[in-house]
Amino acid sequence: MKQLFKSNIFLTLLSAVTFIGGYFFLRLAYHMSDKMPFTQEIVLVVLGTLATVMITALLLNKQTTIELEKEQSVKFIELKTQTYQQLIDNIEEIASNEDVTASMLNKLRFNSHRLAIFASPAVLDEYENFLEVLNKQIADKHVSSQDADAISQALAKLTIYIRRDLLGELDTQSQHTQQDIDSQILENAKHYEV
Repeated sequence: MKQLFKSNIFLTLLSAVTFIGGYFFLRLAYHMSDKMPFTQEIVLVVLGTLATVMITALLLNKQTTIELEKEQSVKFIELKTQTYQQLIDNIEEIASNEDVTASMLNKLRFNSHRLAIFASPAVLDEYENFLEVLNKQIADKHVSSQDADAISQALAKLTIYIRRDLLGELDTQSQHTQQDIDSQILENAKHYEV
């Protein structure tokens, strides 16, 4: 029964039955009430009210469905953004410390599981590339300046895919091409000597 309500089949059938039944009732009531004053008008008002109620119910049901889908989409994007932010925070913690601890790597492992739930396939592929660079750079459990630069470049590449996952449609509407945005992100990730 829930499936019938969800797909609006029930309300559509109910509307059809009401209109068909109303038509035959109108014909019958119209011929029976032509001798009494104002009876035909009352019948028309009742049928108009029923039609209005049925149409309003259909429209409200569809609007509610659309609102729920929109809300779910917003929640999903919020969770995705939060997951990506946690990932970047954990990578920042690793890159900013000279010694890598088991706790830092465990946080990164758990972020991998979160990404498996929310991330697009392109992000997952680039994350795998990032992990290869990260593992290579921190094999000695120490992060040097060169290691941090390599991690930063790999993170920049990952950030490009994260941005596409979150803002893909907005980027296509902007004045900048995807290539311009990608090169700007990579340029920002370069290490500058202080």
